[in-house]
Amino acid sequence: MKNYKVFAINPGSTSTKIAMFEGEKEIFSRNISHDAEKLKEFKEISDQLPYRKEMILNVLKEEGQTLEGVDAFSARGGGLVNVEGGVFTIGDKLLEHARTCYTVKHPATLGAQLADAFSKEFGGVAFVVNPPDVDEFQDVARVTGLKGVYRESRIHALNQKEIGIRFAAKQGKKYEDMNLIICHIGGGISVTAHRMGKMVDSNDIANGDGPMAPTRCGQLPVKDVVTMCYSGKYTEKEMREKITKTGGLVDHLGTSDAREVTAMIENGNKYAKLIYDSMIYEIGKTAGSMAAVLHGKVDGIVLTGGISHDKYVVEKLTEMLSFIAPITVMAGEFEMEALAAGAIRVLSGEEEAKTYTGIPVWSGFTC
Repeated sequence: MKNYKVFAINPGSTSTKIAMFEGEKEIFSRNISHDAEKLKEFKEISDQLPYRKEMILNVLKEEGQTLEGVDAFSARGGGLVNVEGGVFTIGDKLLEHARTCYTVKHPATLGAQLADAFSKEFGGVAFVVNPPDVDEFQDVARVTGLKGVYRESRIHALNQKEIGIRFAAKQGKKYEDMNLIICHIGGGISVTAHRMGKMVDSNDIANGDGPMAPTRCGQLPVKDVVTMCYSGKYTEKEMREKITKTGGLVDHLGTSDAREVTAMIENGNKYAKLIYDSMIYEIGKTAGSMAAVLHGKVDGIVLTGGISHDKYVVEKLTEMLSFIAPITVMAGEFEMEALAAGAIRVLSGEEEAKTYTGIPVWSGFTC
């Protein structure tokens, strides 16, 4: 099989991760930091495109790398309507939605634009792989107790899917033939039920759902939150930030770094232990609910994300969950590898690329 050359691009708020792969082998990677003050000069996120592109090309030149001969440019993507999982060619509609941040304003939308620009300049094809907009929920997972308030898939889709594919391959099986519970445990925590290749249920990491996380509040008693909202103590912005930026470990302990929390515990901080244990407990409880989603037919539970390096976390979750299925640890994030692997699956004919239509896979229920 040909070792396809793939350039992976993953823009973040103040950085852009890039990596070059030949087949599955990473031959170069870099996390390019951007000056936050410089980024403020750009009115719209898409206005950053020439700046970020130039920085990428400069870094490649410094490292003696070239984009000549690249078979595919593969990006994380974002700003799209909800889509099924897979690898998408970057066509006009996808590019339009990325440029206009059609559904969300986030620098990830630059990924598709950069991949398209490099493809047009250097040749090769351009893809978006399992963007944050992937939504494969079953209908019953969407309904809540308030009409008009629905649960949508906001999870670590790129890493979740890649972990599922890698785990299945290690078992000599296909991801589409397995039922898995995958727990991505990092700055955000997503606990997801994968049924035969589809992420049919999970917690919403953006809107306050599931376990508390280092910076996120997780699921809360709603009545108390309403009281806080109307207390006059907090602005709307502050309340929104409590959901995804200043909640969780940050709110309780003043840090989002699990290593600092572990150090607090080792120094005898009993409150830090209570909070950390509670976070782990909530992860396990959520994973148990996903076992019910899969009717108890679970082939494996996989722990991934940066905090899965913590042996204490793994031991606690193993105690809670090993009765359901064997626990496997695949710590860290595999987003860059996932971008390359998705492109290679299409280039090798293992998977067929999808066309982005701009039509959401779900847009509400007809009452």
